[in-house]
Amino acid sequence: MSKRPSIEFSDFTAPKAGASVVLVAKGGGFAEEAASFAGGAEKIRKLIEVSGFNGKLGTTAEAISTEEGGVERLILVGVGKIEKLGNDDWVRIGGAAFSKIGKSTDVAVALALPEQTIADDEAADFALGMLLRSYEFEKYKTKKDDKDGGKKQAAATVKISVASPDTAKAAYKTAEAVADGVIQARDLVNEPANILGPVEFADEAAKLEKLGVKIEVLGEKELKKLGMGALLGVAQGSVRPPRVVVMQWNGGKAKDKPVAFVGKGVVFDTGGISIKPALGMEDMKGDMGGAAAVTGLMRALAGRKANVNVVGVIGLVENMPDGNAQRPGDIVTTMSGQTIEVINTDAEGRLVLADALHYTADRFKPRIMINLATLTGAVMVALGVYNAGLFSNDDELADQLYDAGQASGEKVWRLPLGKEYDKMIDSTFADMKNSCGRLGGSITAAQFLKRFVGETPWAHLDIAGTAMGSLATEYSQSWASGFGVRLLDRLVRDHYEA
Repeated sequence: MSKRPSIEFSDFTAPKAGASVVLVAKGGGFAEEAASFAGGAEKIRKLIEVSGFNGKLGTTAEAISTEEGGVERLILVGVGKIEKLGNDDWVRIGGAAFSKIGKSTDVAVALALPEQTIADDEAADFALGMLLRSYEFEKYKTKKDDKDGGKKQAAATVKISVASPDTAKAAYKTAEAVADGVIQARDLVNEPANILGPVEFADEAAKLEKLGVKIEVLGEKELKKLGMGALLGVAQGSVRPPRVVVMQWNGGKAKDKPVAFVGKGVVFDTGGISIKPALGMEDMKGDMGGAAAVTGLMRALAGRKANVNVVGVIGLVENMPDGNAQRPGDIVTTMSGQTIEVINTDAEGRLVLADALHYTADRFKPRIMINLATLTGAVMVALGVYNAGLFSNDDELADQLYDAGQASGEKVWRLPLGKEYDKMIDSTFADMKNSCGRLGGSITAAQFLKRFVGETPWAHLDIAGTAMGSLATEYSQSWASGFGVRLLDRLVRDHYEA
C-alpha cells in the first residue's frame, strides 16, 4: 500500500548516478562532504543562487542534469537554523527529502551539516520521516497512471551517508519498528468499514502474536459474563458482534506493573438512533482511531523489544440504527456496577470506554492508564486539528504527555476536569448520563470517563481532530495520520522503560 523505500547507511561515498540529496542550513551553508554528492560545491551554490533557496526547514530546491554520467538530479533540503533543530525536525526533514524523490530508484543522501555532527537518533529520525512520507493507501485503486503504462513504480533504494553508519543503522532499527506501528495504525483507519468490522479488526490485532505479543480476544459471551452492559448496549444494533482484544507485551521484569493503553474502536458510527447527518458520515469509518493507535503502539513496542510491561485493550463495536438498537432513555449497567442513562446514542464512545477502562484498571492494576479516542467534535472546536485534547487526574502524567507531544510533534493540550463539570453528568434516573448538551462537550465526556478509572493515574486523549482528516505535514500525507503511536512510544521510552 506504499512505495516503501529500502534504506541503507554507509560512509560518505559520492554517488555515480541517480538522485542526490544535500542538506542546506538557513543562509546557504552546507557540509564539505556534500560537495562530491553534487559534482562539486559550485553546483550547490549555483542552484541556491538561481532558485533563491534560503534553507528554511522543510523547503526544497531541485536541479536536473542533462550531462552524460553522474548524478541526474540534485535535491536541496532546508534544515533551518542548525542551533534550533530539535523535537520532530529531523522527521520533517526526512519527509521533505522523500517528497522530491519522484520516480528515482537510486537515491544518495549526504546527511551532514557544516561544523555539526548529526547524532545517530537524528539520522534514524531522518529515515523515519522518509518511511512515513512514502506511505500511500491505494489498496482499492485498480487503474494505474496511464503515463506509466499501467506498470507499478519500483520502490527506491536510499543510501544515507553518515559519520557512523553502524551505530546509525542500529538506531534506525528502533525507528523502523515505530514506523511499522504508525503505518499499521494508518492502514486500520483508512480501511473501509465493510472490510474492517470488529471481528476483522480483532484478527488484525491477533497477528501481533508473531512479534511476541500475548493476545486474548473476548467475544460476546465473555463480555456478557463480565457484565460489560455499556459496551454491549452500543453493539446491539449491529449484526456484527463486538470484540474486546487484550494485548500484552512483557518486556520488563515479571514483578513490574504494566503501563496500560485503552482504545475506542467504533469501526463505524452512524450515531445509532440519534443518527448523524448524512453529509460527511463516511468519515466515521475512522471512529476506531484510538484502537488503531493502541494496536500500532503495541506493534512498535514489541518490534523494538521495549524493556517494559505493556497492556493494550481495545473495545471493538459498530454503532448502527436497527430495531434492536438501544434507544435514548435506556439505562445500562456497566461492568463497574454503575448505571448510565443513554441520552444520546451518538455519545457511544464513552460507553465503550467505560467498560474497557474499568476492566483494564481492575484486572491489571497498571502503573498508569491512558485511553485514546476520537471522542468529540467539541475538542476540534476548542483546539482545531493541531493538538489532541488532554485530560488527566495526575499532574505528573499530564506533564510527561505534554513533553512527549512536543518532542514527537504529536502535540497535546491539557483541558480541565472538575467537580462543577461532574455535576453536569449526574442523571435523574441513573448514576450518570452519557450526554449533557454542547457546552463543555469534550470536558464532560472526559469527566464521564474519570468515573471508571478509580485511583489509577490516568489520562484521556481526545484525538478526534488529529487521527483522521488532519492537515498534511512533511511526513503525513494520508487521511489517517496514525496519531498517538509516536507520542506514546516517546512517553514509554522517556519515562517507563527500565
